[in-house]
This record gives sequence, C-alpha cells and structure tokens, in this order.
Amino acid sequence: MPSRVPLILAAVLAVMCGCAKLDLMPFFDKDEARRKNVREAIRGEGEHSRLIGDYIKIADSTLGMIKVQGVGLVDRLDGTGEDPPASPYRTRLLEDIRRHEIQEPQALLRSANTALVIVTAYIPPIVKKGDQIDVEVQFPPGSEAKSLRGGWLMPCYLNEHALIAGQVKQGREIASASGAILIDALGDESDGVFSGHRKGRIPAGATYVGDDRHLKVAIGSEYRTVRMCTQIANRIGRRFHDYDEHGIQRPLATAKEDSYFDLIVHERYRDNYPRYLQVIRGMSLSESPVERHLRMQQLSEAIQFGPTAERASLQLEAIGPEAIPLLKTGLTSSDLEARFHSAMALAYLNNTDGVPSLKEAAEREPAFRIFALAALASLDDGSAAEALRDLMNVESIETRYGAFRALETMAPNDPYIQGVEMDGNFWLHPVESEARPLIHLTRFKKAEIVVFGDNQELMPPVILRAGNRIVIRSASTGDQIVVKRISAGEQVQERLTSKRVVDVIQAASELGAQYPDIVEMLVQAKNQHNLTGDIAIDEMPRPGRVYRRSGPDEGNDLASSPSSVQVGSSGLTPNLFDERPENRPVAPSEPENDSNPEKPSKKKSDKKKPADKDSAEAEDQSDSREPPPIKEEAE
Repeated sequence: MPSRVPLILAAVLAVMCGCAKLDLMPFFDKDEARRKNVREAIRGEGEHSRLIGDYIKIADSTLGMIKVQGVGLVDRLDGTGEDPPASPYRTRLLEDIRRHEIQEPQALLRSANTALVIVTAYIPPIVKKGDQIDVEVQFPPGSEAKSLRGGWLMPCYLNEHALIAGQVKQGREIASASGAILIDALGDESDGVFSGHRKGRIPAGATYVGDDRHLKVAIGSEYRTVRMCTQIANRIGRRFHDYDEHGIQRPLATAKEDSYFDLIVHERYRDNYPRYLQVIRGMSLSESPVERHLRMQQLSEAIQFGPTAERASLQLEAIGPEAIPLLKTGLTSSDLEARFHSAMALAYLNNTDGVPSLKEAAEREPAFRIFALAALASLDDGSAAEALRDLMNVESIETRYGAFRALETMAPNDPYIQGVEMDGNFWLHPVESEARPLIHLTRFKKAEIVVFGDNQELMPPVILRAGNRIVIRSASTGDQIVVKRISAGEQVQERLTSKRVVDVIQAASELGAQYPDIVEMLVQAKNQHNLTGDIAIDEMPRPGRVYRRSGPDEGNDLASSPSSVQVGSSGLTPNLFDERPENRPVAPSEPENDSNPEKPSKKKSDKKKPADKDSAEAEDQSDSREPPPIKEEAE
C-alpha cells in the first residue's frame, strides 16, 4: 500500500500542471478573490466601503421605460384621413379589426374620415396591472393623411418588439389603448400638412395589462457571490417590508442569484422611487450597535450644515425611525438647505415635524421645490394638506399646480380640490385661489383641467369652437353664453349657460366635446383675449436647478464648500411629476419565449375571416411580416 503513495502524488502533480497549462487556476483565483472581498466587506475590514450603494448597480434594463407599439385606426376625422396603401401595417391592422369582429373592414379603411396610425407607449419602471399610461400617436412614414385633429383612436393592442437576427419579433400584448387624440399643434387653426397635425397623444390613454414591474438590482462584479447578494437583500428586507394577503410580514428585497436581487418599492416611496433607491444606497452593509451609535453621532453634526446635510439625511433616513430625534435637530439649523434635507427625511419616515420647512422650501427656493412637494405628498396628514392648500395661493404657476398635484395624490377626495369627471373623458377641478386667475392643462399622466379661481369668466365678445361640431358664442344679452352642437344629420342641440369658465366647459362636454376639443377651445380663448388670467400647459417644477448658498460661517470647516450646487437631476425626478420617456432611459427589448401561455396565438386569429373579401384580403394573406420598428418623422 505505501508503494502507491508516490503514484498518487505524481497524479496530483500532473493534474495541477494540466490546470496550469489550461489556465484554470486564474478562474479559481478570481472566485477566491471575490469571497475574500465579501468577507472583508461584511466585517468592515480594509478599505471596503461601509455603504450598500458601493456594491450595487441598478441598470437601465430595470429603471428604463419599456417601449411598446401597435398599429391602430383613428376615426372621427373631418376628411383628413386616407385609405392606407398595402403594407405590413395595413396587414396587422386588418388582423386587429377581425379580432374586434367589425363588419366591412375594407370599407372602413377606405373612408377619408379614418386613418392608420402607429401607436406607441412607454411602460414606466414602477407599474402595476391596471395602471394608466400615456400614448403617442402618429401617421406612419409616407402617409398622405393630413391631420389627426378631432380623431379618436379605436381600441388597439400594444406589444413589445425586438430585433433578432435581422427580423422583428413581436412579444405578448401588455397594453391596450384608445381615446381622443390631443394633437401637438395646440391652438393652430389651419389644416396644413406639418408635423404638429400628424402627431398627437392621449394622456393616460392605455391600460397596462402585463405583470407588475419591480426593480432588479445587480451586485458589483468584484463582490458577486451568493453570500453578498443574500447579505444585502436581508439588510434591505429588515428595513423595508410589507404584509401579504395573510397578514404575514414579507421583505421587499429577495435574493435570486449570486448576481442580483429583486426589489419592490415601498408604498411610501411609490410616487418617488428615485428617493427610495437613494436611501437604499445610504444603508450600511453591516455594523454593530456601537458602530451605529458612533456613526449616528457623526451624522447628527453633519445634518446641521447645508453642504453635508443631504448625505447625512439619506443615511439617517436609511437607519429608520431610530434616527428621527437626530433629524429633528436639523430643523433648528439656520441654514435653509439643512432644514430642507432634514424635513425631507422626516416626511418619508412619516413624521410631520418638518412640514413647515418643506412648505418654506417649496415657496422660497425653486431648486428645492419639486422634492419638497413630493415629500409633502407622501404624508397622509392634515398639516401637510393644509400646507399644500396654502401653496395654491402663491403667484408661481409651477408651485400652484405642483401643490395641486401633490394634494390630489395624497387626498384625491379633499373637498378643496375635488373634481368632476366630465362626459368628455377628462376631469375638471375648480379650485379657490387668491392668486391671479389661472387655467392649467395637462398633456401627460392624466386628462385634467384645473381652474384656479373658480369664478373666473369669459370676457365678451366670445366666438369659439370646441372641435368641429360645437360653437360657443356670447348671447345677445351679453351676460350669458350659448353653446351649440351643429352636425350633419343631427338635430341642433343648444345650452345656455353663464360666462363662468367652468360652466362653459361643462356645457360643451355635455354636448360631446372631448378633452382635446376643450383644450383647443381654451387656448383659442387665451389667444383672443377672452380669459381674465393666464393659461399654462404642463407647468411643473423641475429638478437639476442650482441652489446658491449664503456665505459660510467663520470658523466653519465647511468654508471651502462650493457657493452653489445643483439639486437633483432628471434621473432623480419624482415620478409623481414626470414619467416622460425623454427623461428616462428606454430599456432594451427582449424577445418573448414562444412557450409563454399568455402569448396570443396567431393561428387562432388567422382562422377568423374578414366580412369583406376583396383584393386587399389577398394582400393580407400574402404578407404576414411584422411591421418594422417605427422611425420618427422629420420635423
């Protein structure tokens, strides 16, 4: 038996030499290096960071918008449509028309009152099944249709698309869209052919029908191990959790592999998930109670001074309710920047002591405004609601509407702003305000008209149109308004109303005016000097503004801090205010798995035959290619 030992040793040496020749040892060295990095990081040894943010990355694939598209049919045009030529777009449209069992689809397409359009929507990072999202509508390149004004998008389906091996692959349907189209050229009365009439949008015009979207957080390559992924997920889960349908607590972070974990946004941050990610980045990877106590002492000093207050407030917010007393000390600082950051963190910890500071920041400092309003919206409290009501009396347009949106998010049934859903598929909100009269209109997130100064009236003489069929004129007496609907083949309908703007809007809506018709009517009224105040469209506070600090105190070691600082960026925009695709990256599309049971069966749809069989049907059967990705038309 002993004679075999040399042979075994020789075999082991041969294997090791073979590994060296095959260059396998570096692979094991890298794995061991990762494990060593993780051990040291968790123990707080060496120069490894103590904060989670230095070990994770949230990629564009999870933060980005998902682009979905479809081919739709617009009707109710006033002779500005076209019979679309044979193309993959027409083929797909006919397939959708058959799914809706519409009779004589070819005759419908030939009408000059209809047009084929490309429909696009962008699915935001945080979305739940049933949420409403904005829709963009445009004619395809080469279309001879003239204008989308007055058009209504018939129900259509939107899918993901991916370019695989030179071919466009279509994924499953994840949104359905329809509604009245608001053209880009607001207030333009011509029917000329230019981009403003060929493009439009439908605020909240699509319903998301896919799975809830959550975030995926990647672990840095040098620390990518199961242990590190589990450590970070558990650390986040102890701080942020909710409860399932059985009342059992569940963590909001779940490790999936060694490379990433799933992250659900806590409900308090649902309207500002960038803040949620900032807080998570400010969490400690691991620390003892003594280490936490020492760190909190340091942060309690940093929270008093503007240049260090932001970082300190995020770390204290990450610690949780235990840090509330320290954050309150920041409210006593003479520095507005320090008070603002302390109040922000307190709000997301559901503490209202910082409400006066948030109100002050929103009113006095434009750089802080958007973040202060979002923080107030996170509080379900009477003092925060009162602060937002007060802010609707200031002259700043963006502050007024920003406060309105924040209050509407916090308490949609608040009597001060409670609106009425109009027949024209939009909301009308009359709001009392001591400031100059203002009408605010929206093109994103929601079809909504807010009238600040609910008693403002139209100034005669009034001659306005709300769409192609409704005319608004001053009555002969001069103290009333006549609203008429005149349409071929219909009996003339008429409403007599007061000169109050809200009454005129309601009367026009009752006669069939849609949201785009009302918007164009109000823009026209402003251009004709029929309004007593201003009109604004999507006038909201923005991130990335510069805050100019006052001179540093003498003897302060922060004297070398910059005199001005940019506050936030487009990537930190609270989604309460903006989810436009130009402010968010677009996530790369991935092809759907053919075995997915939710993927619609093309064979089943092909079994349905259209009611009208003509030459276009032959074109439909012969060209089953998917439409290519849509390119924007040149302006």
